[in-house]
Amino acid sequence: MLKIFKRTSETDEELIEQYRQTKNSEIVGRLFERYASFVFSVCLKYLRDKEKARDITMLVFEKLIEALLRFEVKCFKAWLHMITRNQCLMYIRSEKTKFKNSNRFINDEKSFMENGTVPHHDEKDETEINISKLPEAMNTLSDKQRTCIELFYIQDKSYVEVAEITGFTLNDVKSFIQNGKRNLKIYLTKTHAQ
Repeated sequence: MLKIFKRTSETDEELIEQYRQTKNSEIVGRLFERYASFVFSVCLKYLRDKEKARDITMLVFEKLIEALLRFEVKCFKAWLHMITRNQCLMYIRSEKTKFKNSNRFINDEKSFMENGTVPHHDEKDETEINISKLPEAMNTLSDKQRTCIELFYIQDKSYVEVAEITGFTLNDVKSFIQNGKRNLKIYLTKTHAQ
């Protein structure tokens, strides 16, 4: 008996639209089949470790299930490269014991976590502790706060670009970022005190 398969020549955009309409994760699986080796090679470039690259490749595709519903994607391969690169960079940051490039989390002259003077610790040590806990802290934020902070600080988007990508108003974006930063600071202060 002949099996009838649905055509597999759909463009990435057609598959994304099908997924947005049906929320059928098998469609994301088809995108995974197309781009798994691409994502793996990007991960390998950043991580230089096959096992870690495999783990991050799987993580990227797990994140796609939610991200494709939240973001309007025009050019999937370029967007996927950006998502993969950012995931690798976040992983690298979380694994480092010393954070040498704190400028990634600086938007202006103030530190991302708005650290003031630290009475008992060297300020560099305080920053390293905060940065190592940042991925954990990001998971405590609401989806809206986390999305806005990732776009603004990690992907270097402007307030206007974040509003365009997310569909939030400009005031909402500013509020989510401000409240998210405050929540991160509270979380990091609590975990540091323990």
